[in-house]
Amino acid sequence: MSKRPVALIILAAGQGTRMNSERPKVLHPLGGVAMIEHSLASGLALEPARIVVITGHGAEEVEAALVDHPVTCIRQEEQLGTGHAVAQARAALADFEGDVAVLFGDTPFLRAASIQKLLAARDAHDVVVLGFVAGTPARYGRLVTKGDQVLRIVEAKDANAEELAITLCNSGLMAADARVLFDLLAKVGNENAAGEYYLTDVPRLAHEAGLSAGYVTCDEAETLGINTRAELARAEAIFQTHRRAEMLELGVTMHAPETVYFAHDTYIGRDAVIEPYVVFGPNVTVESGAHIRAFSHVEGAHISQGAVVGPYARLRPGAEIDNDARIGNFVEVKAAQIHEGAKVNHLSYIGDATIGAGANIGAGTITCNYDGVFKHHTEVGAGAFIGSNTMLVAPVTIGADALTASGSVITENVPDGALAVARGRQENKAGLAKRLRARLLALKEQTKKG
Repeated sequence: MSKRPVALIILAAGQGTRMNSERPKVLHPLGGVAMIEHSLASGLALEPARIVVITGHGAEEVEAALVDHPVTCIRQEEQLGTGHAVAQARAALADFEGDVAVLFGDTPFLRAASIQKLLAARDAHDVVVLGFVAGTPARYGRLVTKGDQVLRIVEAKDANAEELAITLCNSGLMAADARVLFDLLAKVGNENAAGEYYLTDVPRLAHEAGLSAGYVTCDEAETLGINTRAELARAEAIFQTHRRAEMLELGVTMHAPETVYFAHDTYIGRDAVIEPYVVFGPNVTVESGAHIRAFSHVEGAHISQGAVVGPYARLRPGAEIDNDARIGNFVEVKAAQIHEGAKVNHLSYIGDATIGAGANIGAGTITCNYDGVFKHHTEVGAGAFIGSNTMLVAPVTIGADALTASGSVITENVPDGALAVARGRQENKAGLAKRLRARLLALKEQTKKG
């Protein structure tokens, strides 16, 4: 592959009317992130010198979603076709000398290797088109070729019978020298029914200018564009199928892999066990030998070796589960570190907290971390035992090896090794329960008669 600098132009201006959504099409989620993130990831693997994203419909939302990425956003104020969209990057790349690859924000499965193949072909051609052989090419534009040259691209609706028989189709992606591409785009006209400027005119114009327009191919599955909710659902199914197969190949045990859902960046170590109906959101790491039990939801969390999570557990962003810790059924953990061997086994909420090694959190325990304005921290020392139904009102510290009595509301720090009891004193009223029950039953009977 040539060592020429590379710039990427990612088209993300379309409204996506068939999505029937207020959200810009490229921001619809796939594998837990906006679909444009997949296009960016493939492009970033090439270590490009520049990335220009062309925005339009919902530009502010798209630009806000990309604020943490090394991209320059240029707005296409009027959507006048793909050629017009690419031309908007001319000023941003005026001083750039090298190759430009045009990608699409709604084509999430394109592999970095295919983009590299496209750019490598620039050694032999001035313009290179990425094509694919379609099983059912009906609606795709056709590449009309002669030898290794693309003579022109014909849309299916404009093709004659001979052209419709062609199975080599246009993905829409293209690479060229930056100056050549923009000079050719300046010659693209809009003499068509839609009055738009099409990027697909570039190969024909290249030949008319005495330049070479070639092509390379990729698998049809990589070119899947998403324009409808049905296509988005199909894409999600494809993504999940690939990720499940990858996890099994990496040595992850899944007894019902078809029920497990992954995000784009889920990492799971070998010999981990994932039970049915587990959902992973973005930014999850599960280390080797960990066990995620059924019906758990995990996002933004790190689960260490030997830890057991679930069933029916929820780990939210900032959850750090150390080696051999236990997070049980109907437990929620957020922005908290559960140290080695600690147990939170039943019906508890642990937020903005540190739970020491070997500590035991009883059923129904809640860290009361939010005062309506600020979040506060709870510290539970190593080996501490928190009795069932304890409310830990943060900020508060429970010392090492300390205990809290069941049903306590703890508002003050508890020293190491101390027992804290914070509940109303119990009084037994002799016979009162029997008399009260009799009164209530009489009232119920009177209500029926009335």
